[in-house]
Amino acid sequence: MLPFSLACRCLLPCLLCLLCGCASLRPGFEQPQINLTRFALAPQANGLAQRFDIGIEVINPNASALNLRGMSYSIAIEGHRIFSGATADLPRIPAYSSAQFNVSASPDLIGSARLLAKLFSGRSEELNFTFMARVDTGSLLPNLQIEESGLFRLPTAASDTPLH
Repeated sequence: MLPFSLACRCLLPCLLCLLCGCASLRPGFEQPQINLTRFALAPQANGLAQRFDIGIEVINPNASALNLRGMSYSIAIEGHRIFSGATADLPRIPAYSSAQFNVSASPDLIGSARLLAKLFSGRSEELNFTFMARVDTGSLLPNLQIEESGLFRLPTAASDTPLH
């Protein structure tokens, strides 16, 4: 019975250190902010599907750098996924800093068709959009889930400016 007791005495402190260490990997970690800075039609690609270039800025409000390993993302309008993509070509973002980069996205024809059907069924003056991203930081922490939503107005006969 002595070996079991000795094993418990050795393993218990190690287990406690491991649990405490995992809990304090990133104390006070704040979610990075993602801003869409650009959205444009990409130069003609070799395939049949058209691509879009999306400019992204990531702001790191933390005391440690973000080593981004990969990101998947999508843009939905009125709840219909319109564009999506993924990339592993991401910059390292220093502490208390930001980085800008471009990603490309492919259109989702089914989601686009559903959105068009909804738009043709009734006149809407505003459209909700959502940018969703899952970012892999390559650490022991789970992936970062980021979602930014907004609203843009469609032009009306009385107004010439589409974005407000």
